[in-house]
Amino acid sequence: MDKKITIKDIARMAKVSHTTVSRALNDKSRIKDGTKEKILSIARELNYRPNFIARSLVMRRTKTLGLVITTIANPFYTELSQGIETTAIRLGYNIILCSTNYDLSIEKQYTDMLRSKGVDGIIFTSAHMGDPNIIGLAEEGFPMVLVNRRTYHPMVREKIDYIGVDNIRGGFLAVEHLIKLGHSRIGVIGGSSESSVGFERLEGGKKALAAHGLEAVGDYFLEGDFLKGSGYEGGKKFLKMSEPPTAIFAANDYMALGTYQAVVEEGMRIPEDMALVGFNDIEFTSMKGIELTTIGQKKYEMGAMAVNTLVERIEGRKTGPSVETILEPELIIRKTCGFYSKGYQIESQKGTMNNEP
Repeated sequence: MDKKITIKDIARMAKVSHTTVSRALNDKSRIKDGTKEKILSIARELNYRPNFIARSLVMRRTKTLGLVITTIANPFYTELSQGIETTAIRLGYNIILCSTNYDLSIEKQYTDMLRSKGVDGIIFTSAHMGDPNIIGLAEEGFPMVLVNRRTYHPMVREKIDYIGVDNIRGGFLAVEHLIKLGHSRIGVIGGSSESSVGFERLEGGKKALAAHGLEAVGDYFLEGDFLKGSGYEGGKKFLKMSEPPTAIFAANDYMALGTYQAVVEEGMRIPEDMALVGFNDIEFTSMKGIELTTIGQKKYEMGAMAVNTLVERIEGRKTGPSVETILEPELIIRKTCGFYSKGYQIESQKGTMNNEP
């Protein structure tokens, strides 16, 4: 078997100390450029591969982050994870992905596993509003960041950074858009009541109704689980009503696609018979034949910001109290809301109408 190349082998060939080699390989200062280049050249020639276990013991870091999501079935997390993975690799970190399927006990199992593997920190996109796993980690001071979903516990909000979109504003924009198109009977399929995202988007929708003098009718508000099936079931329930809504806001695009299927199966047309708006702007909603009106958020950017924030905390470049980074949502008008069939035009990318009803 070929002998495994070590730092001492490189040091002997470069005629320097193994400490100098270590500094050069880890891009430390106080090394002459010529010496550093010589060491790196030898390392490349020998196809040197560092011993990450030994390095982690010295540095007390594994250069690995955990990523905990709710489910790989939801395309939203694919796009968010791309921003996380790409940024982590650029910063020299690896990612271990875990999917909880919305189950707190599974989240706990994965959290324990990640810690046993010595991850430097965890990115949570799976938080419940009163999540005991996250509260426990926050009490310990374990490095983590919350993305998209957050926990309302005051201690967590004080200690843990959060990055997400303004969901209340986004829910408001979605429902207000339908009101401006002339709808007064608007059904809402929300997300789980245990999710900050579901709660906030629902609140935003109710605020829009109140702002325009409309009553929030209880029968027109259904709880979903952010998966396509609950959007389908919600759509069917609405259509069976004696006085069904004329427009539906689904709190994410995946549920909106389920609603779309339910409406079409009943022989109705979108948007002529039922207007529809989603939330997230997942990639394939813009495809011809779907063209879903939705609330956009910068998923890739959110993921990148999460990694940068967590790594800065881990490496000590960012200290002090937690920071909440709230991004602005954007109304993206396509064909499912009936905007174009009513003869309106878009004045700006924010979706402002120049011939508002």
